[in-house]
Amino acid sequence: MNLNEVHERFSEDEQCLQYIAKMRWPDGVVRCPICGNDKIVKVERSAESKNRRKWFYLCQEPTCRQQFSPTSGTIFQDTHLPLIMWFQAIALVLNAKKGLSAMQLQRDLGIGGYKTAWYLYHRIREAMEEGTIPTLGGTVEIDETYVGGRKRGIGQKAAYKSKQVVMGAVERGGKLKLRHVRDAKIPTIRAFVEANVGPNVDRIMTDENRAYPPALKPVLVGRHFTVNHIREEWVKRGTDISTNTIESAFSLFKRGIIGNFHKVSIQHLQRYLNEFSYRYNRRKEDPFTETVARLCGFSPLTYRALISE
Repeated sequence: MNLNEVHERFSEDEQCLQYIAKMRWPDGVVRCPICGNDKIVKVERSAESKNRRKWFYLCQEPTCRQQFSPTSGTIFQDTHLPLIMWFQAIALVLNAKKGLSAMQLQRDLGIGGYKTAWYLYHRIREAMEEGTIPTLGGTVEIDETYVGGRKRGIGQKAAYKSKQVVMGAVERGGKLKLRHVRDAKIPTIRAFVEANVGPNVDRIMTDENRAYPPALKPVLVGRHFTVNHIREEWVKRGTDISTNTIESAFSLFKRGIIGNFHKVSIQHLQRYLNEFSYRYNRRKEDPFTETVARLCGFSPLTYRALISE
């Protein structure tokens, strides 16, 4: 969904609120977020108050009597930004193939401060965590990459040790998985493969990193195929053996860092990886509705909790 479509469908906060209610209670039955009771009444506010919304729900359970709205208990709870701005931000983030800086989001939406835009963006990223994805099968490409700035005056090995390691696996024609891991040693690679690749995979393709054969033993080593990047072999001649798909995903992520984010905090690196894999896995569909529904299913993420991770 582009910005023009968002503006046409959600020109008022009330329309956004109704859409959130539909995403939260798709069967049309409103339930209390505290006790789960479905005996609910809608109460209109007759007098002006600090709350800009003109109505709320009231639970009829005598022991509860909770007042709530469609945003209660979600990431949208207690937001000081108009819901229209949230929906516009979601559209901007989902349509930015190489990501979007918080500063650019601030400029595009006219948000008052950088911290507000940064906090808004991270709450959207919170909904981009895939959760449990079925293990990959078919033909799977696996590789590792290193994230971090250049350090002058030290050797190449020392420079790599100062960077963060990202492991990636992609099923050709299927899903992408990116993970921030502690190193690229055999136990770490083995744990990544076991968590993300199914035992019935047809083929696994990697470069000639010496850690892969022992990491894939004993089950998958017979289905392991390699290309030699040191000799500038990108596709093994006469075959389809390559790691070009996962290399392309890494390149997209790094272009995002260099061109948009410039710097990425280690403590939030996995959130950035989640954002890129989320967009990649939905590249042939419009994920706007799914993203709003996910935001309705996540509990509030406070600024204090975000910066203290």
